[in-house]
Amino acid sequence: MIKQKKIAFLLFAVSLMVSFLFGCKDDNNQSYEIPNVYVSFYLQPNGIDYIMPLECKYYNEEGYRGVIVYRVDDQTFHAYERACPYDSQKDCAMVEVDQSGILLVDSCCMSYYNILDGMPAGGPTTLPLKEYFTEFDGFTLHVYNNP
Repeated sequence: MIKQKKIAFLLFAVSLMVSFLFGCKDDNNQSYEIPNVYVSFYLQPNGIDYIMPLECKYYNEEGYRGVIVYRVDDQTFHAYERACPYDSQKDCAMVEVDQSGILLVDSCCMSYYNILDGMPAGGPTTLPLKEYFTEFDGFTLHVYNNP
């Protein structure tokens, strides 16, 4: 009976230690899910909403914290959520285009992202930017998140 209690206590202690070792959150790999808000807006990138190839525009009234629309060439666009996936709950966690024009940076946590695909390019983040769908018919660009 005493031996069974010792074994049960030993198993409990080991399981407690394992849960502490593997269950603790690593603050260096912090990330929060960006809330899924409805996104659906239209632009005329060759007209009133003109966006040159290799340039972008900010639409701060769209998305969770705003949307950046980047025009690659005459027909190709990317639209990214401005909220940084590393710590989207902080008010300062918003990406913007850096001076090079090829990186998006969150100056709050110093995470960097490639503007061509939204993938991490430096800093503490391991998650890509949230990208929205785009459809361009030659005149109107539709940016949305629900196909």
